[in-house]
Amino acid sequence: MSTQNPPDTRERLIRSTQELLWERGYVGTSPKAILERAGVGQGSMYHHFSGKSALALAAIRRTAEDLRRSAEECLGGPGTAYDRIAAYLRRERQVLRGCPIGRMTQDRDVVHSPELRQPLDELFGWLRGRIAEVLAEGRRRGELSAALDPAAGAAAVAAVVQGGYVLARAADDAAPFDAAVQGVLTLLAAQRTPAARTTG
Repeated sequence: MSTQNPPDTRERLIRSTQELLWERGYVGTSPKAILERAGVGQGSMYHHFSGKSALALAAIRRTAEDLRRSAEECLGGPGTAYDRIAAYLRRERQVLRGCPIGRMTQDRDVVHSPELRQPLDELFGWLRGRIAEVLAEGRRRGELSAALDPAAGAAAVAAVVQGGYVLARAADDAAPFDAAVQGVLTLLAAQRTPAARTTG
């Protein structure tokens, strides 16, 4: 029977930083807190990374990759364009914790650092582009109205998710997020063609 090796020190540092950035943000995450969460010695961080910024960049990139992968599972899945957008919007999330990448946009130090901000820009840019592709595909297939603007629709979907997180956190209740998702899906459903409605 094989036993799985525990994650190495570098991996523990990245995972711990991912969690702390989500919980506390960049400014609120100290090297000491990272080392304590990772359960590693004081010199470990500087053995693997040049400092907090380099470790945070690795953690933010990892989080962005994870979010991109989970989004693509929905957006690249089966069904009509509407089905795939609905799957993305309704996928399981820790709504009251907010978006781990959206959280970074609230950090002045991250936003003002081109290096730390880059994974955020890339993820949100990819997401809007990918949703626009799905909507454009739905339009080409005759599932969605020819009047639908895929880029504007994609921007609305992305904004509803991020805005939904903010509303839910402010209310300490997931209901505002769910209501925002249902609202944009109702608007998108109105763009479905009669043929798509009868088959979908």
